Amino acid sequence: MERVEAELFTDGDNDAVVRLPGRRFPGVLVQGDTLSILQADVAELVELCAAGDLEEARQVASLLQADLGAKLQRYTDALEAHGISRPF
Repeated sequence: MERVEAELFTDGDNDAVVRLPGRRFPGVLVQGDTLSILQADVAELVELCAAGDLEEARQVASLLQADLGAKLQRYTDALEAHGISRPF
């Protein structure tokens, strides 16, 4: 394990926006439990599509899109608050 000093652009809660040394742009720190939930949501979406349950798949996809959209908004807000252009 290597210890490094990182820049914190938001509070240290879930989905913290941080920049690691040597990186031009910050990233989003996703906690392990959150990553597991995202993976489970995508797996459920794949299963629903495979089963042909498109209505339920659409609902799951909509919730996933909203969750990821909120994370992206938090990221872009943090960049804007610190005068950093978006990398996309």
